Amino acid sequence: MSLYDIPLRTLHGTDTTLADHKGKAVLIVNVASRCGLTPQYEGLERLQKRYADRGFTVIGAPCNQFGAQEPGTADEIDTFCSTTYGVTFPLLEKLDVNGASRHPLYTQLTQTADAEGEAGDIQWNFEKFLISPSGEILSRFRPRTEPEADEIVTAIEAALPA
Repeated sequence: MSLYDIPLRTLHGTDTTLADHKGKAVLIVNVASRCGLTPQYEGLERLQKRYADRGFTVIGAPCNQFGAQEPGTADEIDTFCSTTYGVTFPLLEKLDVNGASRHPLYTQLTQTADAEGEAGDIQWNFEKFLISPSGEILSRFRPRTEPEADEIVTAIEAALPA
C-alpha cells in the first residue's frame, strides 16, 4: 500500500490521506505538548513558513505513548499548538506510533532506517520522516535532531518539487 492510500484523520476527525499533499515534500513528526522536546514546534513552524510556498508541509501526529506527554483532547492540543507556538501546519488525530496498535502509517515509516542504519520503533516524541513529492520515504531523523538542523534543511531543499 502506498503512503498516499493510508486512511488518516485530522485532529478534529475529518477523513484524509497523504494524497492531499501529493506533489509536496512532507515532514511527518510525532508530536507531544508536554515533552522536553516540545519547543521543537517553533522550528517546525519556521520550516513550514519558510518552505510552504515552495511545495512543502509539516504534518504533526500527536502521540501519547511516551511518558503520557500528550494527554489532551483534540481541542486542547489544537489550542496549545496555536496559542503557544503559532502552529499553522496540519495535525492528525492522536495515534500510536509503536506497539500492537501502531497506526498503519507508522508501520511503513518505521521500516525506514536513520542515518546510522537503524530502523524500527520510534524512540521518543519528535521523530521526523521526510517524504518526497512522489510519496517515497527519503529520510528519518531521530527526536533530538532539531527541525532546523543542517541535515534536515539540506534534505528538505533537495526534496522540494522543481
